[in-house]
Parts: sequence; structure tokens; C-alpha cells
Amino acid sequence: MNSTQNFISENKERFLNELIDLLKIPSISADPTYSKDVHATAHKIAEDLARIGIDKVEVCETAGYPIVYGEKMIDASLPTVLVYGHYDVQPADPIELWTSPAFEPVIKATEIHPEGAIFARGACDDKGQMFMHVKAVEAMLKSNELPCNVKFMIEGEEEVGSENLGIFVTQNVEKLKADIILVSDTGMLANDVPSITTGLRGLSYVEVEVTGPNRDLHSGLYGGCVANPINTLAKMIASLHDENNHITIPGFYDKVVDLTDEERAEMAKAPFSLEKYCKALDIADVMGEAGYSTMERGSIRPTLDVNGIWGGYTGEGAKTVIASKAYAKISMRLVPDQDPHEITELFKNHFESIAPASVKVTVKPHHGGEAAVTPIDSIGYKAASMAYEATFGKKPIPVRSGGSIPIVAMFEKVLGLKTILMGFGLDSDAIHSPNEHYGLFNFYKGIETIPHFYKHFTELSK
Repeated sequence: MNSTQNFISENKERFLNELIDLLKIPSISADPTYSKDVHATAHKIAEDLARIGIDKVEVCETAGYPIVYGEKMIDASLPTVLVYGHYDVQPADPIELWTSPAFEPVIKATEIHPEGAIFARGACDDKGQMFMHVKAVEAMLKSNELPCNVKFMIEGEEEVGSENLGIFVTQNVEKLKADIILVSDTGMLANDVPSITTGLRGLSYVEVEVTGPNRDLHSGLYGGCVANPINTLAKMIASLHDENNHITIPGFYDKVVDLTDEERAEMAKAPFSLEKYCKALDIADVMGEAGYSTMERGSIRPTLDVNGIWGGYTGEGAKTVIASKAYAKISMRLVPDQDPHEITELFKNHFESIAPASVKVTVKPHHGGEAAVTPIDSIGYKAASMAYEATFGKKPIPVRSGGSIPIVAMFEKVLGLKTILMGFGLDSDAIHSPNEHYGLFNFYKGIETIPHFYKHFTELSK
């Protein structure tokens, strides 16, 4: 693919300037104030796709923000790659913590990015990474080296839950027919340690309410006589883990798929310093499920964490009351093959069963999603691994992410397709935070690597 790589080298400055123009548009999906900007971004991406030679480009309206679709079908007998990305971004708040305006992109050198990084909201998540795919396909088209078919599906609601994406996918199964889904919305371990995300955890999120007396009570007159909902809730939550930090909900682990020794050994190749980890978090030691490493606890094992807890008087000074109610928000990260609806029901049944008769308990389910995994012996993973090896000069490390991207499981369920997560961002890129940035090295390396995936995926699919 020499012609493709030459085209990329000759057009780097233009690619960067085009990305800068895209980053200037405040496409904040969470804030209706920016609705026009979100729509404008969708139309700009559609124009970009049409300009590079993509056919049947559409701005597909939904009940929310539009999904941009386009395709280049060069031969029906060849494999088809479906590229997914999103053009919406997080709000810039808190604005005062940005060292330069969030929607006025600037390039600055950093310790990790001495060659420079582009600072702007959406630089890494996900405009910069999504745009790599547009430019990589442009390079292959202009060089007549696109080896297979490609389709684009770029949405504008990822940062607010992708509410309309599932509807669109379900209604357009034939249109979206492909052999693999390619996504760059994750990261890698370091610029000199390439990695591929091979798994994402699922999620079950609930809110609990514990009610005692019918009103707040004087803690002197009633203390020791009636149940204190806050005390009770604290005890109930504490009982959800045993002395080995194993989750005590009956049936919780019944469907957990354990990794093979080979898969765990591959994961263990990722560089990790417990000392640096603790120092970065200002903690004296780590804590987690017995029998697993810190990296495994945060990726291949299910977890249960309290995300918020409140009740009673929390204002200035003292108020001696026994609160009528206490609340907590609890999230459970899940692994294959745990079903989020089933886990939510198991939690509800267990939490209600451990409540003493002196209180009433209500469990309110919130959102959730299924875990997803891409086997490292699949054609898609092998093609991605070969692509990274071609541009980084070393084999990438397969990494399981502790986070959740529910749409990946949805793609597999509705379209029957696995997703390859070829991320080029770094943990230090401050996505969702002030001063989000994306290294120029990473941006260009992504554009250079993606064409190799197309080449190897096409060859391995024969």
C-alpha cells in the first residue's frame, strides 16, 4: 500500500487543518442550546464523505440527532467493513479550567506528546479518531488501493446514550449488512506500547431507597428504639461483599465466563507498575477480589460499587435526627455472559431479602448494557494485530477494558457482527475533562494503520 502511505504523507497538513475545522463546531448533544451546531456537524461530515468519493451519502434523521451514512461498494463478492463513530461531544464545563478555549483548537507540545497535541473538546473523543477513518479511506480511494467495500455510520448521540441508534440499526439491517464493524473510540496503552481493546464490561445500574419511620425523628427520643435507615442501608451495602471482596448476591457469578490461562497470560504482558498506580491515585494500597491482579479486577471480573449515598441532615452544624429515608446509587460492571436484566433482578431480590422487618426497601433499575468480547483468534482481531505491527513495528497487546460501550453488544445482537476496537487515544488525553487533547503522532499513526487493517482483513477473509 505504498501509494496510500505516500498520499497520507503528502496530505498530513491538510488532514490536520480539516480536523481543526471540524473541532471548531460545538456539537454538544447534551445541551439543546447547541442543536444547530450538532446538525451542522452532521452535514459537514456528509459533505466530507461525498467529497472523498463515498456514494449514497445520507443525513438520516432520527427522533433526535441525525446519523450520517455512506458507502463505497466496489465488488459485492468482497468483504465489507462498517465504520462506526460519533460526531457529538461532551460539554466543555468547567470552562474556567481550560488553558485555551474548548472550541478554538490549538496545538501544544506536552511531555507525552513532544511532537504536539491538538487541544479541543472532541479532539480524541471522538472527532479526531472518527476522522482518521475518513482520511484513511480517502487515501485508499485516491490511490486506487481500497481492497474491499466500506460503509460509514456516524451518529450524534453517543454522549447522551445513543437513544436512537438502536432503532436506526434495527430498521436498516440490510443497509448495514457487513462482515465486521470497525470503531476507534477507545485507546491504547502508550505510544510505544500498542494495544487493542478486546473486551468491554456490561452494566447494571440501580438506585435503592430504604424507608424507616414515616418522618424524621428526634435522635435522643427515638434513638435505639426504631431502625435508622442510614445505619441499616450502610450494613446492607457492607454485606454485599465478603472478606475476599467477593460479591455475595446468590447466583451473581453463575454465568461468568472465566478467561483461559493463555488469555490471562497475554493480558499480563501489558506493562503495569503497582507503585506508579498507587502514587497516581495517592493511595497506600489497592483493594479488590482475591485471586486476581489489579488489571484483571478492573477488566475481566464483575464488580459492585456504590456511586452515591445520601440521607438525613448534611447541612452546616448539627441537627440530631433519625432520617426517615436513606438512598444509594449502585453500579455493577458485568462480564460475558452476565445478562444485565437478570443481574438487576438478582440484586433486587437479594437486597429486599436482607432488609430487616423494621424498614421498607425499594429498588429502582436504571440503565444497563451487555458485555462484549472479540476473540483474539478471530479474523478481525488478527487483521488489526497485523495492521498495528506494520506501523508500530511490534505486536499489539490484547486488553480488556473495564468500561462499557453498550452499542457494541447491540451491534452483535442485531447485526450479528463482531466489533474491532482500534483505538489510538491515551488515558492521559483528558477525554470528558478540561483540556482534552489528541497527539498528532496518534492522529497520523491511526490514518497510517487503518489501511493495513483493510488489506489484511480482505486477505484473511478469502
